[in-house]
Amino acid sequence: MKDLIAKISAEIDTFKAESESLAEKGVKAAGARARKSSLEIEKLLKEFRKVSIEESKK
Repeated sequence: MKDLIAKISAEIDTFKAESESLAEKGVKAAGARARKSSLEIEKLLKEFRKVSIEESKK
């Protein structure tokens, strides 16, 4: 669980950096990287939900 939370945190940091680069500097490639990161965050959050439900059943 801690490893999953660390992965989520790291991916959120990546998303923040890339989206800020897009918004503030207009770097179009950063937009693509931010979108990719958002998909990864979505996947990780679904995994977190699954794991947290399993943990609460114990």
